[in-house]
Amino acid sequence: MIRIEPREAPSRRLTVGIPIASAMLALLLAAIPLSWAGANIGEAYQEMAKGIFGSVFAFTEMLTRATPLIFTGLAATLAFRAKLWNIGAEGQLYLGAMAAVAVGTGWITGPPLLLIPMILIAGAMAGALGMAGPAYLKTRFGADEVVTTLLLNFIILIFIQMMLEGPLKDPMGMGWPQSSPVVDNAILPQILPRMRLHYGLVIALTAAVIAHIMLSKSVWGLKLRAVGENAAAALHAGIGVKRTLMSAALISGALAGLAGVSEVAGLRGYLTTDLSPGYGYTGIVVAMLAGLSPLGVVLAALFIASVFVGADTMSRAMGVSSYLADLVVSMALICVLIGGFIARFTIKITPANKKVSTTDTGAA
Repeated sequence: MIRIEPREAPSRRLTVGIPIASAMLALLLAAIPLSWAGANIGEAYQEMAKGIFGSVFAFTEMLTRATPLIFTGLAATLAFRAKLWNIGAEGQLYLGAMAAVAVGTGWITGPPLLLIPMILIAGAMAGALGMAGPAYLKTRFGADEVVTTLLLNFIILIFIQMMLEGPLKDPMGMGWPQSSPVVDNAILPQILPRMRLHYGLVIALTAAVIAHIMLSKSVWGLKLRAVGENAAAALHAGIGVKRTLMSAALISGALAGLAGVSEVAGLRGYLTTDLSPGYGYTGIVVAMLAGLSPLGVVLAALFIASVFVGADTMSRAMGVSSYLADLVVSMALICVLIGGFIARFTIKITPANKKVSTTDTGAA
């Protein structure tokens, strides 16, 4: 007889080791489609490593790609910790970018010390607003936030397209659907000269540290974790479950909005409908790979960004499709889910001729 029983408490070794093992296993499994494509496995991985660590420019490009993933990974982490399934970070990212463009394209003038905080606040508020509706529908009417946040992504993207063809359209853009550029005083400064890496990374790392402290040291973090573990028990203990869920939703949306600000004010300089290649959805993989740990999100984002940047380099050098990166990310998520099951449950095999007690039967 095979029984699946919950572990009393997953060991720290399993909690830390499973995400790392999942990432490594995903890279190993990627060798299968690489071999089918006729590529030399060793050379392919060598080109991937070169694309990440081969030069200062390559390394900074990886960090630049990781910046929005840290924001969206944190957004998913905080929401998921409360069992609030925010699948709308993609739309919230675009709302944050739109707010940054609306504030930072010149109708307000001032020095960088004024404009940069303003666009950051505007983007965070816009992202939070994008999550406020689904959170209210969940807490007030019990609506499924997976459906509402997912469908809202498409509504927001259509709204962005309308704004780029209307009020936000760049009159000097030769008819292209793009916004006016963000003024120089609202641009996030570069960390290194002649590199695209900007101070959005510093803001993202700061947000990760603050999120870790809030979750592990604050009363709010205790309430959030209690609601996520057992909402009914938390309510019985006097915790305002609806208030906690709403606060988690707003902070989650704000973090996703900051990802949009980072891309517009730190990298692109203007808004287009292809601003994000799916950072909002990839952030979910980052959060799961990190085990819903804010500090782990940083490492997971660096891994995912490394896969994408390395796969692009490998594609150019060897003629292998860069979509392999998406395959590695997908396999990493599957490995994490399987590993999470192993961490939470143990499988026990009882011989068929052994008499099973009443207690064992009830457990099974």
